[in-house]
Amino acid sequence: MHPNPVFRGTPKDRNIAFAKARGFGVLAVNSDDGPVLAHVPFLISEDASCADLHLVRSNPICKIAPAKAVIAVTGPDAYISPDWYEVADQVPTWNYIAVHLRGTLRPLLPETMRDMLERQSAENEARLPGKAPWTIEKMSEGVAERMMRMILPFRLEITAIESTWKLNQNKDDAVRLSAADHVGTSLGSEQLKLAELMRDPPDLAKK
Repeated sequence: MHPNPVFRGTPKDRNIAFAKARGFGVLAVNSDDGPVLAHVPFLISEDASCADLHLVRSNPICKIAPAKAVIAVTGPDAYISPDWYEVADQVPTWNYIAVHLRGTLRPLLPETMRDMLERQSAENEARLPGKAPWTIEKMSEGVAERMMRMILPFRLEITAIESTWKLNQNKDDAVRLSAADHVGTSLGSEQLKLAELMRDPPDLAKK
């Protein structure tokens, strides 16, 4: 997380909404050999007290849990050229959004795996426009059960939510907006979405 508090004032409910909408992040836990990472889809509970996820049985994290863990959820990002500010004595930077879900990762009973997959797929399928939702019942008899034996369910009990929304909030409005006008041609991902957020950062948004 960026240490500048101007980038860290986004309300908790917006951070939760962002993480829920993203639904995918990097799970990190510590091992005796150093950090272990896994890229995982997850489903945050309604009250944001936990996030459910699954891992392949062979993933080393399965042998580490229960353990302290964090899921890093990243959003739009882009390189910002100093020229775009149209004022002197600026330096290059990179704007981005990141939300970290911290807590304790605990294994769940294997028999909860089907319910988790059904809830997770229902959440994602409902967000696909113009499509009849896929359900696990569409699979041939016995296939889903065999596949579920290869994965294990886990739950991150969320105890803290941290975020950085680095959108040039430390610049004057005119300077920030000038840079936003060029972000669409920059390096990074989802640059147009980032430009939109730079024009109306969470901590500057009208309440």
